[in-house]
Order: sequence, then structure tokens, then C-alpha cells
Amino acid sequence: MRKLNWLPLTVLGSALLLSGCVTSGNSVNNSQPWHMLPMAVPLQPTTQQEVQLARIDQILLRDDLTEKDRAQLFYERGLINDSLGLRDLARLDFNRSLSYNPAQPDVFNILGVYFTQSGMYDAAYEAFDSSLELNEQHQFAERNRGIALYYGGRYELAVRDLLKHYNDNENDAYRALWLYLAELEKDGPEKAQQGLRARYDRSDKLDWGWLLARMYLNDISEEAFFREVMNTSTDNAQLAERLCEGYFYLAKRYQAQGDINSAVALYKLAMSGNVYDFVEHRYSMLELSRIAYDLSHPPSS
Repeated sequence: MRKLNWLPLTVLGSALLLSGCVTSGNSVNNSQPWHMLPMAVPLQPTTQQEVQLARIDQILLRDDLTEKDRAQLFYERGLINDSLGLRDLARLDFNRSLSYNPAQPDVFNILGVYFTQSGMYDAAYEAFDSSLELNEQHQFAERNRGIALYYGGRYELAVRDLLKHYNDNENDAYRALWLYLAELEKDGPEKAQQGLRARYDRSDKLDWGWLLARMYLNDISEEAFFREVMNTSTDNAQLAERLCEGYFYLAKRYQAQGDINSAVALYKLAMSGNVYDFVEHRYSMLELSRIAYDLSHPPSS
């Protein structure tokens, strides 16, 4: 299993922001004008979120709260901070919540995601295991452990978790997509593509995410995909969310093809809408960090 040291943002920036791209000997699409793709107005904190934070802060000052109440309030404040991208504050709140009530599978799940984002895979596995021990039906912990195993290079175990997660709801496109990504590493492109095709054909095709699967399957072009995103998004928030997803999964495809230039540009675009609580936003930074690590640690000849 490959170890990943979490790089400081200054190192990451210097490695990835030179001229806005990196070089790749296997680039297949160096001329793609990624700056011409659709963009959403980056999401901003809402009045409701600010009011909720102020309200929770006031309630926490009371001295008549039970430990269970305090645990819930810290958890709720952590979720709000997380949705605003304030992840250090969120992590502090989640840890405080556990100190008052350690039997919270949801808190262990989100902490596992944080560990995954930081490349601390063993800690992530332990957090997700704790979540599933407290609630063996915890769907998000099951999925997120599979993703952590995928990023940790343990592809066989990742496929096991993600296949079980997919089987729990075969109409969820995102379960099929993450299973495809793990199978791509474990079994190669031909078998992974066959699996995704079979799952797409079996689905009811109602989930918007199946449009992403159709792009992976080459049933629609990238241009048609983005045109559909623009035509069907009902407001800026939905546009930001769908572009976050679209750019991330498209980046994964270009990266698998060896086009690191395009992958880096697309991961940046996936983060540009500030959809902090989407896994696609969370793991775009991890992907960029991994690319930066590879660039600064070239294989020895």
C-alpha cells in the first residue's frame, strides 16, 4: 500500500500552479480549453447557516445541558462548519462531540472521511470500522470505507465494500461509479467497463448520476454532458453541485488515460464551486495532493 504524506498547501501550490498546469509525457488532450467550460458562482455562506451557528453558540453557554445534548450540538455545529469548508473547526467540534458521547457512528464516519482526505488511511479504516460496529447498516460508512481502501491501494477490499454498497441500491449511479473506479484498478479497463455497462443497463436510469455513467461508457460526448448540465440545472446551487461531480469524474477519466494536465485542471474546477460537503470536492484536493507527491518524488531509474 502506497503511503501518502499530506503536503502543505504551499508545496501543493508550487507544484501544481505553475502556468496552471503540469506536464505529462502521455497527455492525450493537451489542447483542451478547460477555461472555456461552464462555471457556477461559488457557493457562499447563507444567512440561515450564520443564524444556526449563532444559535448553537448561545445554547452551548447554558449550564443545564445534558452531555447527550452537548454532544448533539457540537455535532450539528461541526456539520455546519464542514459545509462552509472550515474543516479544522469542524474536526474540533466532532472530537468534542465524541468526548460527551462516544457512541456516535455518524461522527466516526465523518472523521474517517477527514482521515482519508489527509492520507491517514489506517486511521480512516479504524474510524469507519467503529462506525460500522455501532451501526452495521451505516450506508455512508460502508461506502466511505470502500473509498478509503481504494485510495489506500487496497483494491480487492475496496471492491468488496463498494460491491456490497452497490448491491444495497442498484439504482444509485454513484455507487456504480465508485465501484467502477475500484474495478478499474483491480481488473483493468475492459472488465471494469463491462461491469459498468451491465449495471447501467440493469438500473432504472432515473438517478441524474447515470448521465455521468453514460459519459464514462462513451454513450454521450463531454460536450453533450455539459450541455445537459446547463439545461437541466434549476438554480446556481444545483449547477455548482452537478459541475463539481462532473469535473471530478471527468478528471478521474483523464487521469486514467495519462493526461495529467487535464486531470489537474478538472480537479481544480471541481473545487471551484465551494461545494465543500460533496465527496467529489473533498477528494479533488486529495487527488491534487497525490499528483503533487508523485511529481516531487519521481521514480528512480
